Amino acid sequence: MSYLFSSESVSEGHPDKVCDFIADSVLDACLEQDPNSRVACEVLCKGRDVVLAGEINSNALVDHEMIARRAIRSVGYTYEGHQFHADKVRVTDLIGKQSERISGGVDRTDKQLGAGDQGLVFGFATRETPELMPLPVTLAHRITRTLAAHRHQGEVPFLRPDAKSQVTVRYEKDRPVEVTAIVVSTQHATDTKQQTIHEYVREALLPIALGSWFNPQAKVLVNPAGPFDLGGPEADCGVTGRKIIVDTYGGAARHGGGAFSGKDATKVDRSAAYFARYVARQIVLRGLADVAEIQVAYAIGVPDPVSLRVDTRGTGDDHVAEQYARRFDFRPASIIETLKLDRPVFRSSTNYGHFGRNGLEWEK
Repeated sequence: MSYLFSSESVSEGHPDKVCDFIADSVLDACLEQDPNSRVACEVLCKGRDVVLAGEINSNALVDHEMIARRAIRSVGYTYEGHQFHADKVRVTDLIGKQSERISGGVDRTDKQLGAGDQGLVFGFATRETPELMPLPVTLAHRITRTLAAHRHQGEVPFLRPDAKSQVTVRYEKDRPVEVTAIVVSTQHATDTKQQTIHEYVREALLPIALGSWFNPQAKVLVNPAGPFDLGGPEADCGVTGRKIIVDTYGGAARHGGGAFSGKDATKVDRSAAYFARYVARQIVLRGLADVAEIQVAYAIGVPDPVSLRVDTRGTGDDHVAEQYARRFDFRPASIIETLKLDRPVFRSSTNYGHFGRNGLEWEK
């Protein structure tokens, strides 16, 4: 059976990703001083305004406005004449403290950490790439990551921070065989000709980013809506948590619905999703299946999951894979200890997918 499957990626300068990065920067700043910080940080960016909201319980003394400006600067929004500028944005801080009733239910007196909320998560792994990730989202991330590298290194001076990519892959018998279509939209300097951008994408960006998967016969669309000189939060409102499919498996696996950024590891919609990915990887690495999807569900304040299920999609024995998965301790305190999630590691996970990248504890 032949079919096409597409996934997308967005750059660190995409409005929603700017918000995610600010939120994770605030989280890491708290964890640097207090590993027991409880953080739920939400961010909205539009025009010249940055709004921080949510709840934080921490002994850390953090200048939220300074952290936000540093994050915006590191992304690259420092262009004169633009409203959204690291030094010119107006930062409104609406962060409060977590309800004592919630924290009391999570931080149990018997030293067992309860789940920070009810919810379900999915972890996924597939043998179709060395990263054990679906190929379409892996290639889409390579494109946006390469765009960012060329911009930060000054190799392509007309590039600006906001960008998106989309890759379509043709599968035969559930195995990827070729890239058939690519969409690249990148913000650029105002005086840049579209032909210049098209030539850069086709002749430089794609061969580097896609490597052996580069297909000269693939359909390539570059800035299909026309000039893209106005971008980022100046053009579109950004909010944390709106890129949950980009952050995970590009739609190739199910998603529990919970976003990641701005949340400490007691929030199982982040930490348990990381751990489910970790366990799914172990199932595939040990040859129990070529594909593994794990669902785990929790109740707020309760350490042990209320359910666990493994689906190998016909590539292994579901029962054997599930019995193996049940050897792992899915309680939040154990997850935090195993993956070392009480450290300031979250800022490094924000962009270009939370999975399939080296240097992340849950990818080992």
